[in-house]
Amino acid sequence: MANASRIPAFVNPKSGNFEGARTALEQSGSFDIREVDPKKLHDDIKDAIEAGATRVLVAGGDGSIRTGARAIRGSACELAVLPAGTLNHFAKDHGIPVDLLEAAKAAGGEVTIAIDAGSVGDTIFLNTSSIGAYVTFMRVRERLEKLLGYRLASLVAAIRTFVIMPTIAVELEVNGEAAIYRTPLVFVGVGERELQLPELGRRVENGQRGLHVIIVRGRRKARLLAVAMSAVSRGVKSAARAPELDSFIVERCTITMRRRVVYVALDGEEEIMTSPLEYRLERDILRVVSGGKTRET
Repeated sequence: MANASRIPAFVNPKSGNFEGARTALEQSGSFDIREVDPKKLHDDIKDAIEAGATRVLVAGGDGSIRTGARAIRGSACELAVLPAGTLNHFAKDHGIPVDLLEAAKAAGGEVTIAIDAGSVGDTIFLNTSSIGAYVTFMRVRERLEKLLGYRLASLVAAIRTFVIMPTIAVELEVNGEAAIYRTPLVFVGVGERELQLPELGRRVENGQRGLHVIIVRGRRKARLLAVAMSAVSRGVKSAARAPELDSFIVERCTITMRRRVVYVALDGEEEIMTSPLEYRLERDILRVVSGGKTRET
């Protein structure tokens, strides 16, 4: 549990759920609410830890939560979450209430869990990472979202991704063995994932620990699009079954691409990285405040 003083709570004043998040935190009475620009979030959390905070709260979507996790990495500070994003995968996967008032109450509570994360290069991700078609989808959606809104922008981006359907050449090394693929999508999830539509990509409750690497081997556009969208955003649920997949649950793997500079999606945000990509599982790397649900190990 945090110390007796109020818990620093970082909220983006420009987010769509700002008023609801602020109201929930104020009603709780346990938090020192700090409005912060997303670009300063990492540094402001670091400053709070250096000032003695033993628990911090991040109000936002999965990208903001990942920023919070990066900031507390390597410290004894606990991370509390107020899920104020669109999909809130992280909260749903870790027993954190998605209702803002309930989440604020849980964030001041005593129940914490140790969680795994994935790392690639010198950064971490909490849910998923991908390269290929989903990055194209995400970049198009981001450009259109301010004009069209999230749902319509997602639809237009999915159609454009379907038309283009980029494929990439990758070499995957697992347990010392390498295989070469021509694929539209490589997906890496923290924890075991479902392999059948419509739940493709969803975390398996009490599933195996590890990085779940999924590579699409099919070439038909409709089936490839179903995987590219459903595996990460669950935006397609109409396909009867998934295309051919290669699937591995590993502690680490290496992905090598022809291009040296690679666009990588990490918890719904894009980063520019350098090939080869070295993925690793980081076991029990963070302590997160939960809503009472504990993980079986």
